[in-house]
Amino acid sequence: MPNEQVVHVVDDLAVRQSLSFLLASDGLPVRLHESASAFLETVKDAATGCIVTDVRMPGIDGIEFLRRLKERGFALPVIVMTGHADVPMAVEAMKEGAVDFIEKPFDDDLFLAAVRSALKLQEHHAQRDAQVSEVQARLQGLSERERQVLDGLVAGKANKVIAYDLGISPRTVEIYRANVMTKMQAGSLSELVRMALVVGALPTG
Repeated sequence: MPNEQVVHVVDDLAVRQSLSFLLASDGLPVRLHESASAFLETVKDAATGCIVTDVRMPGIDGIEFLRRLKERGFALPVIVMTGHADVPMAVEAMKEGAVDFIEKPFDDDLFLAAVRSALKLQEHHAQRDAQVSEVQARLQGLSERERQVLDGLVAGKANKVIAYDLGISPRTVEIYRANVMTKMQAGSLSELVRMALVVGALPTG
């Protein structure tokens, strides 16, 4: 698990202390926050890791906390803890973007498994974001004509159809296609299509 990934615990003092000990004993970096407001004031949206919080908190409750995280562009997975009577609130939290909810009292191993799952999810999202940025940078390097050929390829059109649509020869399309493959660093047409799908670079018409 990358060292920079931190488990942010946002809850009352007793819970913070208990979970801090549990997480630290499992080798997970922990940062404690006394309230949702404190978290929002001190943590930047570029943070990595996950958040563990409660649906019921003084001030900003768990549901409102999720909404504010979403508004500010936080990409951290959130696990909400709930008492048995608050399961409907936990379900609402899931609808607001929480990745999991755990009923109190919970088993330590279950809790740790949920946290590690959330951290893996965040790591996957970070890798995907990096991949998207890289593909977008490659797209920016295409000429207008190369981008038109790419659109045709992603639409599943044959070279001769792309040539007809653009008013150029099939041989010229082949040259542009080779340039696109090189600039996009794609080893095959299927890989090129996957790249386009990753960034939503679908044909406009």
